[in-house]
Amino acid sequence: MMKFLKSVKQEMKLVQWPTAKENRHDTMTVILTSLFFAVFLGACDWLFELLVTMLVSH
Repeated sequence: MMKFLKSVKQEMKLVQWPTAKENRHDTMTVILTSLFFAVFLGACDWLFELLVTMLVSH
């Protein structure tokens, strides 16, 4: 088990971690993409509901 933990520690030293600027950029990308799809899917849902309501009421 100790051999495994030592190898993990060595590997973690080789990882190139993102900078704070890269983290902010990636976080904003995720937030904006999520908001876009939330609005898009909400609009699709609203249009589908409107269409079904129109078809059922006639």
